[in-house]
Amino acid sequence: MVWRVTDTLVGYEEAEVEMEARAAAIARGEADELVWLLEHPPLYTAGTSAKTADLVEPERFPVHRTGRGGQYTYHGPGQRIAYVMLDLNRRQPDLRAYVASLEAWLIATLDAFTVRAERREDRVGVWVRRPDKGPAVEDKIAAIGIRVRRWVSLHGISLNVEPDLSHFSGIVPCGVREHGVTSLADLGRIISLPEVDMALRAAFEPIFGPTRDEAP
Repeated sequence: MVWRVTDTLVGYEEAEVEMEARAAAIARGEADELVWLLEHPPLYTAGTSAKTADLVEPERFPVHRTGRGGQYTYHGPGQRIAYVMLDLNRRQPDLRAYVASLEAWLIATLDAFTVRAERREDRVGVWVRRPDKGPAVEDKIAAIGIRVRRWVSLHGISLNVEPDLSHFSGIVPCGVREHGVTSLADLGRIISLPEVDMALRAAFEPIFGPTRDEAP
């Protein structure tokens, strides 16, 4: 399995074309599985369940319609995206189990920075309790949105490291109105993206298997 990190901002259309092509090649048995870590410029994406009313400021950033599951989400600098292209037919063709594995990966990654994150049965993603804001307040720190074609996964996860959280106000993130969003920086953890990448890789391999750096 190949591990790729792109240090410059990648346009959404460019990333989607690359991801679709790689997933198709994996399905044909012509390419290795790939985990691609990157950042996007500020933008909103609409999943297959997105509701028009949840796009609060449609002119604020570009809006991309996408085939992943879920609703509206934000991507931008300071947020680590991981597009995960795995052959689930060879591993375990079970979408629920795959999403649970992605959640476990994020939870283990955040634990490395002493952030206790949790999954919720009624909403996808990874959440942290915010007792500083109130007894029942929770914020989302990472989102999950996937698509599967020929049992090869596309899209993946986004982890808020140090994005501009005000950018989320242009949408109702993932259709959840009663909870907010947070980031490692917002929680007082000032951590570089390379440090986050190391933690992501260390937490990924026990769940999904060994990785190797992409050949230059």
